[in-house]
Amino acid sequence: MRRAAGDASVLHRTLYALVSLAVAGGMLLLHPSVGMTKPGDVDHFTRVRGYKVLAEKYYEADRILLALLPLAMRMAGPREALWHALIRRNHGANHFIVGRDHASPGNDSTGRPFYGPYDAQELVAQHAAELGVTMVPFSELVYLPDEDRYEETSRVAPSTRTASISGTQVRDQYLNAGRALPPWFTRPEVAEILAETYPPRHRQGVCVWFTGLSGSGKSTTADVLTELLLECGRQVTLLDGDVVRTHLSKGLGFSREDRDTNIRRIGFVAAEIVRHGGMALCAAVSPYRATRDECRGLVGADRFVEVFVDTPIDVCESRDSKGLYAKARRGELKGFTGIDDPYEAPAAPEVRLDTVNASPGDNSRVILEHLKRAGFVRP
Repeated sequence: MRRAAGDASVLHRTLYALVSLAVAGGMLLLHPSVGMTKPGDVDHFTRVRGYKVLAEKYYEADRILLALLPLAMRMAGPREALWHALIRRNHGANHFIVGRDHASPGNDSTGRPFYGPYDAQELVAQHAAELGVTMVPFSELVYLPDEDRYEETSRVAPSTRTASISGTQVRDQYLNAGRALPPWFTRPEVAEILAETYPPRHRQGVCVWFTGLSGSGKSTTADVLTELLLECGRQVTLLDGDVVRTHLSKGLGFSREDRDTNIRRIGFVAAEIVRHGGMALCAAVSPYRATRDECRGLVGADRFVEVFVDTPIDVCESRDSKGLYAKARRGELKGFTGIDDPYEAPAAPEVRLDTVNASPGDNSRVILEHLKRAGFVRP
C-alpha cells in the first residue's frame, strides 16, 4: 500500500489537491517539522492548527495520521530533502512529497540561488532505490475557475482561464488588508486560523521612536500623537525617557554604558508591546545611532518608525526650564548630550520634524499620516 509522507507548509488547496492525488488508495503521514525555521515562515503552532482541522474535516480518519516531528529546519536544500526522506522512511512511509525549492536557503551574497528549484527532487529521486522511498514531485498547480479544480501548469492550455495567489499577495493583499482569502484558494477554516494569527495591518504592532536633543519637543509631540492614535482606535503605550528612568532604569547614571542600557531596556519593552499587537511610542534622547539600530532590530525593521525631532540646540536651550544646558555650559553637569557628549543624528529617519516652524499638533499629524500610509492606522 502506498504510504505517503508530507512535510507541508500551510495546507492551502493547491497542496491539498496534490496530497490527495499522492495518497489515492493509500495512507497519508502528515509529518510537519515543528522547530526553528527561517524568519517570515508561518510558525508551527499556526500550521498545526490548520493541519488538525483539515485532517478532521476533509480526510477519512483511517487514511491519515498527523504526527509532529520536533526538528529544526537547516535550510540545506537537496541534502535536507534527502535527510527528510530518510526520516519519513523510518516512520513507515514509502513515498515522500518533495516541493520546489525544498528547504531552500535562498540566494547567496551575489543574489544567485544556492540551488536550482528542482535540485532537491532530483537528488531524492536519484537515491530512491537505496532509500526505499519514491519521490513524489510537488508540481506547480493553478486553479481553473470554469472547472472548479486544480491542474498542473504544464497541462493547461494558454487560452484557459486560471487563477492563483502568491505568498506575497496572501500577506499584502489579503491578511494585512483584513480581506478573507477566497474559498477556492484555501479552506475557510484555514483562512480563519491565518486571520487570527496575522491580523490586518491596522491591528499589528508598531514602534514610533522619537529621538532628538533634550528640549527638542519629543515628549510634547508624543503626548499629542497618543491622543490622536487613541481617537483612531489604537491602543498606545508611551515610554517617556524621564519616566522610564524613575522606574525601569532607576539607579542608572549617565555614562555611555548606562545610557545604552537604558535605551536597550526601552527597546526591549517596546518590542514586547509590538509583538503583542500594541503601539509603543518611545521618547528618549537616545543619542547613539548604533544603540537605536539595536532597538530597530529588536522590534523588527518593518515595525520601527524612527522620528527625528530636528530642533537646533540654541532653541532647545531656550526651552530648558530645568536649567540643564546652563549647568552643562558652566561645567557643573558632565557628559551632557549636545554640549560635551555627542548626539548622532539619524542618517535616514522615516520622519523628520521641524519644531521651530510647526506646532506639536501639526507634527503629530505628520506622523499620523505616515502611519496611515504604512497601514498601521485605518484611514
